[in-house]
Amino acid sequence: MRMKNNSRNDADQYREMLRIRLFEERLLEMFPSGQIYGTTHTYIGQEANAVGVLATMQAGDVVVSNHRCHGHFLAYGGSMQALAAELLGRKTGICGGRGGSQHIKWENFFANGVLGGTVPIAVGMAYAENAMKRDALVYTFIGDGTLGEGVVYESLNMASLWKLPIFFIVENNRYAQSTPVELNLAGDMRARFEAFGITATEHEACDVLEIMQLAEGISNSIRTGNGPQALILHTYRFAPHSKGDDTRDPDEIARYRARDPLQKHAARLQQKVKDEIETAVAGEVELAYLRAENDPFPAAESLALPLEESS
Repeated sequence: MRMKNNSRNDADQYREMLRIRLFEERLLEMFPSGQIYGTTHTYIGQEANAVGVLATMQAGDVVVSNHRCHGHFLAYGGSMQALAAELLGRKTGICGGRGGSQHIKWENFFANGVLGGTVPIAVGMAYAENAMKRDALVYTFIGDGTLGEGVVYESLNMASLWKLPIFFIVENNRYAQSTPVELNLAGDMRARFEAFGITATEHEACDVLEIMQLAEGISNSIRTGNGPQALILHTYRFAPHSKGDDTRDPDEIARYRARDPLQKHAARLQQKVKDEIETAVAGEVELAYLRAENDPFPAAESLALPLEESS
């Protein structure tokens, strides 16, 4: 994982966001070829969230992600080649090609595609870290659609009651699959956390530096024993929910693309630096997929779990 390092400069932040963007764009290009196993949900447009928030990690911290996990994984510091191999079902993948796009585990990074199911897992991990006095923080990413799951509120209740070291990051990309947020979510997002005594901060998420600054303050507060807190990032995904199931108005997508967090941050760089980063990252992504395509599939017998002997 990447250690907390807010001294990273603008070039570092741009590189991290671009790695996610180009990896995901290549994935969508490859999907129609039939080489990708299972479904996939890309992170295009939301890159500043993961890069900004996870810049505040410290050694031993835990990240719990969801079905849209590739950006979180890469921002955590996970291997791009191993992620590509996992998506292609290869033996060299993060989970040996068995987890696919949504269900991966690497070091202290965990992702699960069950909507809402990650929240009690994250709360349980925070409880364990607290009980073992390891001073670790648990980051858990959820989407706006997840706020419709009842288990989320049971989890918020326990997290607040026990003052657990957990950081809830809500990425409101304004759609639960294809349903706009105003048609699927009643009331106020922040109030849902505040009802359990959890401080929540809202922010329009198009600037990685602003997100990092907010996340730093929140994570420091949690680490000093103030209990769980939430950061609600109003963001937007530029790509479809999964592959091609996109019913949104193209004009709406264009309006949000005009606020692209990568372009906003790229404007802070000298053209020469920007060009060098783009060339290097494009090469890294190309090599990651090329190596993954040439890696072996797992042996058939390795996919079978041993049966327990009957008692």
